[in-house]
Amino acid sequence: MSKISAENAEHYQWGDACDGWFLLKRDDLSIIHEKMPPQTSEVRHYHVFSKQFFFILKGEAVMEREGEEYILKANEGIEIPPGIPHQIRNESQHAVEFLVTSTPPAHGDRVVIKKVKTISYVTL
Repeated sequence: MSKISAENAEHYQWGDACDGWFLLKRDDLSIIHEKMPPQTSEVRHYHVFSKQFFFILKGEAVMEREGEEYILKANEGIEIPPGIPHQIRNESQHAVEFLVTSTPPAHGDRVVIKKVKTISYVTL
């Protein structure tokens, strides 16, 4: 077994210039180190099967979970059960880094929630 870090882990990019590194990528569990530049966000979504835990390493993030917003600072975290709509945002002027633990892994299990315009009236 060897040490793992963002320097030697599998890397990917997501969203608008955000980075992720697979620290652990198994069939039953994934642990990802992610970095979001200032003023970036993930799309609002939920997972059908995956339970997630977000833990902030550096900076500050806003986690919207089922319509309620939580400000998460370094050394704070939040659990997101399956089926719960959520979105992480970096509204600060500094990068935020965090760990995402997912069981089972969340890739391929994401349902994006699209905003729809409200119709005030309909004429038939």
